[in-house]
Amino acid sequence: MKCLLPALVMALVVWGCATKPKPEVYSPVENGRLLVTPENSLVGRVLTYNAAGRFVVLDFPVGKLPGLDQTLFVYRQDLKVGEVKVTGPERDTNTVADLVSGEAQKGDEVRDQ
Repeated sequence: MKCLLPALVMALVVWGCATKPKPEVYSPVENGRLLVTPENSLVGRVLTYNAAGRFVVLDFPVGKLPGLDQTLFVYRQDLKVGEVKVTGPERDTNTVADLVSGEAQKGDEVRDQ
C-alpha cells in the first residue's frame, strides 16, 4: 500500500498538468511576419527651469522637436507634475516653453501624452 500511494499521487499530478489548458501567449507575429509598430510619441527632457520667468528649456532627440503652441506634460518619476506650452525660440535640439501649470525642474521628462 505504501508503494502504491506515491505512484497514485504522481499519476494525479501528471494527469492534472496534462489536462490544463495552455495560456494564450501574445505573439507579435502574424501570418509568419513580424509586426513592428513605430513609436510616435514625443519625449524630451527639461534642461533648465527659470522660476522667475516660469519657463523651461527643453531638449529633444534630433528631428523630433514639438511645434509652436503645442502643449506638453511634465513628468517626474512617472508622475505628472506640470504642463508647458511651447513658445520658442528653438535651436538645434532645444526649444523654450512656458510653464502653464504645476512645476518643473532639471531632468524632468516632457511628453505629448
